[in-house]
Amino acid sequence: MLSIALHTLRTRWVTFVGSFIALALGVALIAVMGLALASSLDAPQREPERFAAAPVVVEGADTLRVPSPIGDRVKKLAHPRPVPPSLVEELGELGRTVEDRSFTVRADGAPGDLVGHPWSTAAFAPYRIAQGRAPRAVDEVVTTGDWAAPGQELRTATGTVKVVGTVAGLGFEDAVFYTDARAAQLSPRTDRLVVDADAAAVRGKAAGTEGVRVLTGDDRRLADAAPDRDSEALVAMNAMFGTAGGVTGFVSVFVVASTFAFAVAQRRREFGLLRTAGATPGQIRRMVFAEALLVGVLASAAGCVLGAYGAPKLAQWVVDGGIAPRWFKIGDYTWPYHMAFWTGLLVALCGVVAASWRAGRTGPAEALREASVDARTMTWGRWIFGAGLLLTGLGMLAFTLFTEPVDLLHRKTYISRPMLLITACALLAPVLVRPLTRLIAWLPAQLPGAGGMLVRENAAAGVRRTAAIAAPVLVTVALAGSLLGATATLNAAKAAEARQQNTADFMVSGGGDAGFDAAALRRMREVPGARISASAESAVFVLEEGVALIRSDARAADPAMLARTTRLPLAAGRVSDLDDDSIIVNEEWAQHTVGQSVDVWLGDGSKKSLRIAAVMHIGTGDNGVYVTPRNAPGASVDEVGVKLDSGADPAAVAAGLRSAVKETGGSVYTKDQWVRATYPQTNSTTRVGFILVLGIALLYTAIALANTLVMATSDRVRDLAVLRLAGATKAQVLRVVAAESLMVVAVGAVLGLLVAGLNLVGIWGALGILHVWSPIVLPWSTLGAAVGVCAVLAVLASVAPAGLSLRHRPVELAGVRE
Repeated sequence: MLSIALHTLRTRWVTFVGSFIALALGVALIAVMGLALASSLDAPQREPERFAAAPVVVEGADTLRVPSPIGDRVKKLAHPRPVPPSLVEELGELGRTVEDRSFTVRADGAPGDLVGHPWSTAAFAPYRIAQGRAPRAVDEVVTTGDWAAPGQELRTATGTVKVVGTVAGLGFEDAVFYTDARAAQLSPRTDRLVVDADAAAVRGKAAGTEGVRVLTGDDRRLADAAPDRDSEALVAMNAMFGTAGGVTGFVSVFVVASTFAFAVAQRRREFGLLRTAGATPGQIRRMVFAEALLVGVLASAAGCVLGAYGAPKLAQWVVDGGIAPRWFKIGDYTWPYHMAFWTGLLVALCGVVAASWRAGRTGPAEALREASVDARTMTWGRWIFGAGLLLTGLGMLAFTLFTEPVDLLHRKTYISRPMLLITACALLAPVLVRPLTRLIAWLPAQLPGAGGMLVRENAAAGVRRTAAIAAPVLVTVALAGSLLGATATLNAAKAAEARQQNTADFMVSGGGDAGFDAAALRRMREVPGARISASAESAVFVLEEGVALIRSDARAADPAMLARTTRLPLAAGRVSDLDDDSIIVNEEWAQHTVGQSVDVWLGDGSKKSLRIAAVMHIGTGDNGVYVTPRNAPGASVDEVGVKLDSGADPAAVAAGLRSAVKETGGSVYTKDQWVRATYPQTNSTTRVGFILVLGIALLYTAIALANTLVMATSDRVRDLAVLRLAGATKAQVLRVVAAESLMVVAVGAVLGLLVAGLNLVGIWGALGILHVWSPIVLPWSTLGAAVGVCAVLAVLASVAPAGLSLRHRPVELAGVRE
């Protein structure tokens, strides 16, 4: 049978080339994702930047450490503490000290991420004067890079300054250096202290101050801005590549298995002839497995080679897109190749199991009879697995909806759940294809001529062919609708939630890292007709079940004014009951009973017991907690809600507010403008991940669709010739072929929309249970573009081989003797 298998590979090369290409591409994609994932697991340790030349750096407490039965739980503080003045004084006795400060600077024509420092800290990077001189007066500065030049004046939120010198940028920040005295006026707290003394002596002095860190050597990088940004970026990439790899693996396995099964199903006539010639069922199965093994080995090896070529391209793409650090590249790993190769080979063999078993167990006459029409396409195994997956998917959706609806809003859920339903729809496709085909083709079939009827009957009769062609379209539409639709629906829900909760007439946002100072708040309060409600961003921490230290975002606001500008989604309690000894929490907290006391750690790490004054619904997950300003030490006002007095002129109030915040760089919005400006958007990593997933799915769909259609059309040469002998012109035959391909694409699109709709209905239901009402948002433009690409490819991949075959005489193709 091995020789027969090799002979069939030569004679049915179109079918096997299609299977080879589908499998090779799938293996390549798995290898690329595996290599990218392996390369994103470890980040090299970043060298010190701002303090590369500093002897010893002392930094205030920036972490909260809470003991628990399973060890200390650690979280980053929302408001790191400064180095205490008493410790600054004590360390000054050991040697020369330099106080470091970092603060946001807003200047016309300057980079948006400009940060200010004292000039004396520039030597620790080290920065060297490239042009001009060091600053000496309060209105003089030195800048990094070439965006400013000596002699240039800069208008900042704190006054006009003159650039007297520049230093070459070192690539990690855009900075402006003031004199030490002026920097101390702009930012009084000491963020870090550089000490020129013995490190052991410094540690001895600092030992009595809680949380203070003494940094030397490579640890000095911890004093840089965002020292863990590389590892955090790699964690995000890890999740992105892991998700993309999982979806890629599913799509490739799904399409490859479908293509292989269709390739075997095409050969029923051949198997019938072999059975008539005396081949046993076991010989048929061994022949099919030998073919699959040969194609699987060759295609998997080719896929690994393609993966090795494509992985560096993917790495360069994520670097150019700003998702990965500049140094990211594909490492030297072997396990992704093993995983991809053996997965491809396993898929190739599994893809022919059911079809080969069916081909081998039928009798010769029955096999020959089945060669003419698709009958009994639904086996017991297909019914069991298809119905089981469908019931499992719907059951899990319903169970989660009524027990933990918030889980349906998580990315891992709305990415993984469609896969169950996609597989279920594919297995049950023979049941769904016939009624869908007849429904879609009903109107064309009523038109004059036999074309519409032929399209309908051909697609309905060739169930296996229709299901195999529709499968890749189903995957692409279902994934695009589920992923993009879920994020769009959730973003719309968050915007609707923000609009419902905000009752202010104007919103004032901005002010930089320092927020709005007391002077700016006083000016806003003095605007005639305006009642302001200032709030600050903070956080609180709670130790749940004694082992999990949970951070919750918090807003600090005056309760009386908060009630005037915000309509909180309360499940119990009242906003007016909030005071300095209480807190408003949401239902996600383990303790959420009004009147109950809960131990929390505030944003600066101080511990306090607060009474629960009110409880909010969970909503989309953005309903954090509310405290009073006294319970948010270190927080700066960054948002101000404004309510108009009765009879106040909105235009005059808006003008007054703009004038009041002009110096601090704040922006004044109406409520609708504020909702649009703060409309939740998918973050860049998630967006790139979705583009990657959907791009791979669309690419794979395009190639798989073209392969399957070429295979299917080449197998129908005799049918097309019979149409020609019946009197149809070449143009009429090609129109029938094109129309049939378009209808099959429509079938796949409808099934994909059904899967996406089920997932989005689940999300919509979860939002309703969580008291957020928002419409379902489908990405119609993206779906239309994907279906359009599939339609164009389907027409080209079917019409081209059909047109080539029709160049021969119909009687030759049909096997009729003249």
